Amino acid sequence: MEHSRAIVLGLGKSGLSLVRALRLRGCTVIGCDSRQNPPELAALKREFPEVEVRLGAWHADFLQSVDKVYVSPGISLKETALQEAARRGVRFSGDMDLFSELSKAPVVAITGSNGKSTVTTLVGEMAKKAGKRVAVGGNLGTPALNLLADDVELYVLELSSFQLETCRELSAEVACCLNLSEDHMDRYADLDEYRAAKLRIFNGVNYQVVATDCPDLKSAEPRPTFTFGEYQQGGDPKHFGLLFSRGVYHLSHGDSLLLPVSQLKIRGTHNQLNALAALAIGYAAGFPMQAMLDALREFAGLPHRCQWLRELHGVAWYNDSKATNVGAACAAINGLGADIDGKLVLIAGGDGKGADFSPLAEPVAQHCRAVLLIGRDADKLAAALPNTVVQQRVGGLEQAVKLAAQLAQTGDAVLLSPACASLDMFDNFEQRGDLFAKAVEALS
Repeated sequence: MEHSRAIVLGLGKSGLSLVRALRLRGCTVIGCDSRQNPPELAALKREFPEVEVRLGAWHADFLQSVDKVYVSPGISLKETALQEAARRGVRFSGDMDLFSELSKAPVVAITGSNGKSTVTTLVGEMAKKAGKRVAVGGNLGTPALNLLADDVELYVLELSSFQLETCRELSAEVACCLNLSEDHMDRYADLDEYRAAKLRIFNGVNYQVVATDCPDLKSAEPRPTFTFGEYQQGGDPKHFGLLFSRGVYHLSHGDSLLLPVSQLKIRGTHNQLNALAALAIGYAAGFPMQAMLDALREFAGLPHRCQWLRELHGVAWYNDSKATNVGAACAAINGLGADIDGKLVLIAGGDGKGADFSPLAEPVAQHCRAVLLIGRDADKLAAALPNTVVQQRVGGLEQAVKLAAQLAQTGDAVLLSPACASLDMFDNFEQRGDLFAKAVEALS
């Protein structure tokens, strides 16, 4: 790698991590971004003043002029200049290709449309309880390349479909694609193309973990397989499921009861499935069962992911701002709706990213008292929902919170689960969730 020349396209967090890793190994780097003020430009110039930076459009001739071109996850390989360069023989790489080349410790890799941040974090906590020197990151938190260190015994990585597009062979010890539902349809031609990107996580994997209701989300090659799902699989020793015994549901392994779901701090069926997925992944990775159960009992969940905020006048309030696609919102509505005595008042809407909202109709009809709609695609969302449930378009989150407080009854829960991205109204889903939490806290 020393004395080679590389282009890094995209100067966000991942792009800066690529520049850092390449420069550390003596590679000459040109940093490029189509934007005039990319997010990490100032940090790049401060840390690497010797790196040439080019802003604005790039061309195929330029991309052919170096030994290697690394593409940040936010940049589509369908861009005209990249497609022309590919026709001329340029092969594109990404941060995970470079990570695979440089890392020395085993990798646990997790992707999916929904729940991957929760499961990744939980597996990381299980690894710590098992006494491992673990590094957790990827699409979640710290870029994978920034985690590289000689003393790490295990990497636990959340990977997006965008990262996997440029990843030839991750060769993970354990890999899991948790689920698949429409997301990023503004980038992919259809669900099949999106699925194909996700399934690259299994290239070279040793052990795979598969959801029983998603049998197509696995390696095309035979691999030792562990499964998880809502139902028990006849005592299968490679399966983690839910088992009803002594009047309550338990997390189970084969025929063995592991933990009553009442001992989990994370609520809802969808989070019980997240817990089962983490158990299956950790078991495949060789973690002791007791360490995993200890981590499960202590895990309180992540901010903006079906996060309990408060209870007021007999109504619970939940922040699920991270539900930026339809599948995530359906999981939250079904999971939380089945876990409360009353009904849900749902706050939803934003930038739908071209998704089909119709899968929301059934869970909304079953579990919701009312739906309050915000954002750019509120009307499109309303058209997909049943008219048997109260719907109202509101101007913003503060108004939605006040109206939800009026509509909710004792035993109900108010759930912000937008099924949409946030960028039409907010800087990101975190800001959306924080403003929701602030409005909820102001209620009296």
